[in-house]
Amino acid sequence: MFERFAADARETVVGAQEVARSRGDDAIDAVHLLLSLAGQDGSAGATALAAVGVTTDDLERHVDSASRHDTLDGPALAALGIDLDEIRARTDAAFGPGALDRARDDERRRGRRNRRSHIPFTPEAKKALELSLREAVHEGSRTIDSGHVLAAVARAKGSTAHRALVDALAEAGSDVAGLRAALAARHRQAS
Repeated sequence: MFERFAADARETVVGAQEVARSRGDDAIDAVHLLLSLAGQDGSAGATALAAVGVTTDDLERHVDSASRHDTLDGPALAALGIDLDEIRARTDAAFGPGALDRARDDERRRGRRNRRSHIPFTPEAKKALELSLREAVHEGSRTIDSGHVLAAVARAKGSTAHRALVDALAEAGSDVAGLRAALAARHRQAS
């Protein structure tokens, strides 16, 4: 499949490894693919995001928020009588803003692999790459570009990357349909 990747899609995959390392993660997830492609100025994916008003900073903020909720599930804790927002507020007051996140990051760093070693893909990232191939085939394209990777993330409902993307789109006054229209316009221009 990788032989069909255009230069910007290859850069997305390579960049995802760097994003994962910089975030202290030990595997490449769809979130890392999303953040990587968003940071590639002029790529199909980054251009489509810009067209709908979504920036890399917006995505990072929403990824952090979605990841935090995945790690500390407020509704599940509330069912046990634990108010996560109250715990977070008290912890921040006692130890400084973001104390719970810093503790989680420190724990990740202790278990981190050699920085030069290969970082594996999670099933979620593999699924996003598989869906990017389907997006390209559906479009009739012979190559997969970062726009196809972005469309795949938009299609992969339930993932952290999808939730972060949908939230960033909503904040920008857009949605997945608007993003798909921007991607289609970009691909028409490239043809």
